[in-house]
Amino acid sequence: MHKTSKIILGIDPGTLVMGFGIIEVSSSGMALIIMDVLKISAKKDAYERLQLIHQKVCELLIEFSPNEFAIEAPFFGKNVQSMLKLGRAQGVAIAAAMQAGISVTEYSPRKVKQSITGNGNADKLQVLKMLQRLIAFDEDPKYFDATDALAVAVCHHFQGSGLMNHSPNKINGWKDFLARNPGRTK
Repeated sequence: MHKTSKIILGIDPGTLVMGFGIIEVSSSGMALIIMDVLKISAKKDAYERLQLIHQKVCELLIEFSPNEFAIEAPFFGKNVQSMLKLGRAQGVAIAAAMQAGISVTEYSPRKVKQSITGNGNADKLQVLKMLQRLIAFDEDPKYFDATDALAVAVCHHFQGSGLMNHSPNKINGWKDFLARNPGRTK
């Protein structure tokens, strides 16, 4: 029997606040499963924080059994130390997914915003409002990291389900389209 839905886990990595969002995509549309954050005390050692991130991602993978995993890429405008810390947090989350046998896809913050709102420079409130329309939920999360993670999951769905799909049936230009659809020309 072939599966009629898929579950996508989206992660917004961070060493103090890591957002996560999980959606289920089926023929009837997208549904929110969970959207929240892992808040980690700044008093914890950097390696303890990484362990907590890994542990939380593993728990999410076990509890919700996602088919796909998407993560936001670090933003390059921050200082080197911030990038290093964020890269480590991202790496730990990716390692958890890879260990569970789930392929990983990474999206830039700009790509996520553009996919959700049509504007790569959208602010976090615009992204939240559009997600509320797309998935039909009312709650305003305490942290935008949660909606950022949800946006990553939705972006991943959009990238894999439409014109951006990189399936073997992908059409490569007009010549390919015409060759595959001879009855559509006049």
